[in-house]
Amino acid sequence: MYVRSANNTQVPLSDFTHFETTNTPLAINHQGQFPVVTLSFNLAPGVSLGEAVDVIHQAEQQIGFPASIQASFQGTAQAFQNSLANEPMLILAAVVTVYIVLGVLYESYIHPLTILSTLPSAGVGAILALLITHNDFNVISLIGVILLIGIVKKNAIMMIDFALDAEREQGMSARDAIHQAALLRFRPILMTTMAALFAAVPLMLGVGQGAELRRPLGIAIFGGLIVSQLLTIFTTPVVYLAFDRLAPKKAKTGAAQGEPPLAPEPAE
Repeated sequence: MYVRSANNTQVPLSDFTHFETTNTPLAINHQGQFPVVTLSFNLAPGVSLGEAVDVIHQAEQQIGFPASIQASFQGTAQAFQNSLANEPMLILAAVVTVYIVLGVLYESYIHPLTILSTLPSAGVGAILALLITHNDFNVISLIGVILLIGIVKKNAIMMIDFALDAEREQGMSARDAIHQAALLRFRPILMTTMAALFAAVPLMLGVGQGAELRRPLGIAIFGGLIVSQLLTIFTTPVVYLAFDRLAPKKAKTGAAQGEPPLAPEPAE
């Protein structure tokens, strides 16, 4: 067999090729029109998927893959990476949604920040609880943190809603209003927090099939509620007074401005 060369001459095919008989695979896997080889791995006891992914990335850097070879995760490892990539956006979206709803409710740009100031303590409590119990921060734990955003802020809502109502309706100062709110709302705050804590105990101490999946959720909720309960009772009034100084002063009502009361009409 001959092929035509660049100078329009016939060149035998045997000059630059050869053939031989050998064994080849029956099927070649492809992904995106490229041949691929799949390497599977299992986790050693006590090793999380996140640690295994980090070790594999380090091995890739040590090997030094050429530009023609690309490595990527599939299956569970890929789902794990995708969940980590979306974590900051999910938490930010939850916080922004809470801020918008509270801003519409209280007609203020400042006091929703007072309520959101309780969220860091819940996140710290959830992470500390996971560290103490030797559990990893996984997708289930992230769900617990998002749930804490909705559960923990009710402590501050109870106090701030009462304090704002006392300021607007009774004409009390911010210091007196938040002090009275902390005293009168302590029992409801404690009762609702204890109810949520007891609801998380079965998840945290559960056994049986699938318990390892639910346990990080209960631990995150339990730890976040305990720490936030201990801190927000004291920090919320302080943050409320600090932000109240930044809030624009509202016009006082006619009675507060010293306007004379209307004269009663004479009886017929």
